[in-house]
Amino acid sequence: MFKSGWTSNLEEFVHSSTDEIISGIKNFVDNYSQSQINAWEESIKILQQEAFKIIKENPEFGKYFIILEYLLNYEYRRPDCIILTGSQIFVIEFKSSSNIINSDIDQVSAYARDLKAYHRECQKLPVLPILVPINFKNISTNKNGVIVTEPNSLAKIILINEIKNSPKKYISLEDFFSDDSYNPLPTLVEAARELFFSRKIREIWRARASTDPAVKNITDITEKAARNHTRHLILISGIPGSGKTLTGMRAVHNPILDKLAVPRNNNKPTVPGLYLTGNLPLSEVLQYELSKAGGGGRTFVRHIKSYLDRYIYRSDLIPFEHVLVFDEAQRAFSKEKVSDTHKNWNYNMIASEPELFIRICDRMPDWGVMIGLIGGGQEIHLGEEEGLIQWKNAISGSDFEWIIHCPEELSDIFDGKQNKTIYNSNLNLSSEIRFHLIDQFYEYIELILEGNKQNIAKKLSKELIQPSGNEFDGIKLYITRNLDVAKNYLTLRYEDSPLAKYGIIASSRDKSLPSFGIDNSFQATRNLKRGPWFTESKEHSLSSTQFKQVATEFDCQGLELDMSLLAWGTDLIIENNKWTNLYASRYSPRGSVQPKDPFQMRLNAYRVLLTRGRDGVIIFVPENELLDNTYNYFIDCGFEKLC
Repeated sequence: MFKSGWTSNLEEFVHSSTDEIISGIKNFVDNYSQSQINAWEESIKILQQEAFKIIKENPEFGKYFIILEYLLNYEYRRPDCIILTGSQIFVIEFKSSSNIINSDIDQVSAYARDLKAYHRECQKLPVLPILVPINFKNISTNKNGVIVTEPNSLAKIILINEIKNSPKKYISLEDFFSDDSYNPLPTLVEAARELFFSRKIREIWRARASTDPAVKNITDITEKAARNHTRHLILISGIPGSGKTLTGMRAVHNPILDKLAVPRNNNKPTVPGLYLTGNLPLSEVLQYELSKAGGGGRTFVRHIKSYLDRYIYRSDLIPFEHVLVFDEAQRAFSKEKVSDTHKNWNYNMIASEPELFIRICDRMPDWGVMIGLIGGGQEIHLGEEEGLIQWKNAISGSDFEWIIHCPEELSDIFDGKQNKTIYNSNLNLSSEIRFHLIDQFYEYIELILEGNKQNIAKKLSKELIQPSGNEFDGIKLYITRNLDVAKNYLTLRYEDSPLAKYGIIASSRDKSLPSFGIDNSFQATRNLKRGPWFTESKEHSLSSTQFKQVATEFDCQGLELDMSLLAWGTDLIIENNKWTNLYASRYSPRGSVQPKDPFQMRLNAYRVLLTRGRDGVIIFVPENELLDNTYNYFIDCGFEKLC
């Protein structure tokens, strides 16, 4: 059974009645309206007319396949029409409009992007997105790699592009529709759910190629540790989006741990590996989603504070685990911050988080592996500024001999005679596995946050928005001073993507945003229900897509949206081509630990906020004269005005 409303060759399609085609679509699609039926009828009429022209040009083209309302695996998205030829794939989207709208362009572009990136058969051929506004009267044009054409020119567009490419091999419908043909890269929450319930994750060619070497090395080290009764620290570095979290999750869910675990009280532990995070929102969201799915996620992921409270406060407890993964290891709390966080501990318990975890690993019977995932530039909490040297110091204080495994990029920290260090290039994940978020995006954000780099940033933005060699595979960088325009774009852009997540994010420190309809106050954001905000569908009252609540950098670090609406505050503004923190002198956090560099903390906060969207970001800059230079700066850096 094909996962579509209609599938046939062009010859059969042309000679089928509209009622027959509509009937097939209605039997496949749920919850359609009369306006939707009318839209199908209109697009089918156009497609049949244009298909007739194509066959008239060459009767052999009647063998081409046409697919209507194709259901993309895992996502419930349905492109209006896909035509499979012998040389390429056309993705066609119809809109009842006369104008070219950014949200429409980006929608069909995303269909083409994802088919090219995650559909096994589409990797082999060019994928061309076409937008057909029903009432469009102008000549055909190309916008960001998408061909926009009036209805009567659709056949001409297809024929022109088909002649350019000699037929290679017809894609069989069985291959195109096979269950494993389309496997999009899962979000962090989706990956957690799959790993928790099946102990494996969907086969994704790009992700597996990037993370498999690291996972294999971790497996080899784990087997060696169990065989030789040794203890190992594995540090995995990588750019954002390179699969560090995915690698860590696969490590703790490796089935081999069940065989290698040493029994406690004559029974093997049921959870020999555990993923630990100091990111409370991440922990909450994962536990919410797994509990909602019937998994009770508390044994899958644990917040660092609760784990330490259990094992440090009770020094007689033997850990269930042999493998621990510490997310964002470079942000581990210092001794001073631990003292401030665990106020119920006595003085003898206090140490840095790395030292505490090495103590716990030393209690593991026979062997243990500690895995640290290392990002960079996202230290937004107080007490996170000490860095990786804490891990080296922690191992030096252990009664056991620890072996360190890390990429050579960390040699300046871990070189020395105190410990044995093995350098391994596979432990540095340098490739971006999200097909539509390229490595240069993070370089671009760095240029923006450096200030006074508009010319360089703008050149790079052109490659980001419209990458050479793959024109529709780009980041969306928009800016507006009208909040309703931004909300409307997101609503239209993802109207056919029921699982899409988008919402408003903002700095926790800005004081001006509430007067512009963005309530980022402490009182409002403290009540944010992060689980439903990040995971629930559009109909849910607490979903991010409702635009009712705002998430700050503390809520969204380590988590993603399909696209973010970033409300820019006056706590970080451009003055004389330099960033300025207006509130630096008023930075007075609760607790005894004070920031070493408040300005750097603001830059880090906005670095997090700027990189939360998988598809890109819309920056809303309120009509505040303090922000005029900042608005112009982003435009100079290559952001496109959203009107």
